[in-house]
Amino acid sequence: MTFEELSGDQTTESMDTVGKALEEVISSALPQGCITVGVYEAAKSLNVDPDNVVLCLLATDEEDSQDVALQIHFTLIQAFCCENDINILRVNNMRCLAELVGGVKQGGEPMDLHCVLVTNPHGSTWKDPALSKVNGFCKESRCLDQWVPVINLPER
Repeated sequence: MTFEELSGDQTTESMDTVGKALEEVISSALPQGCITVGVYEAAKSLNVDPDNVVLCLLATDEEDSQDVALQIHFTLIQAFCCENDINILRVNNMRCLAELVGGVKQGGEPMDLHCVLVTNPHGSTWKDPALSKVNGFCKESRCLDQWVPVINLPER
């Protein structure tokens, strides 16, 4: 077995672990009101209080890869997050993300899940082992020159 094969096995395992940790982060952030959903809403939140944002999720499906406007939004959000030391993850399974976040507005209209922000609870800093695991994965990825790592959320 080569070093690359060995590293690849560990990366797949750690990505599965990070995917589960990300599920825990979202599940615990929702009842606290620490989730902002939507590209426009996220941009407003980032502009008003970037220090309160602890994680940015950019989600796409295969059909979104050809959406030039969405890719431009992602590029701008990524640049802003990098400038403000906010960890970023790409999520490939929007259906799983929709299940975690709720995915539907009160009127039955689907939510824009292309960008999801996780913020600190009001007036405090969030200490969560799952968030620490996700942030550690982001930091490790940056050390490997992968600034926006891609995570596949586990099927539910």
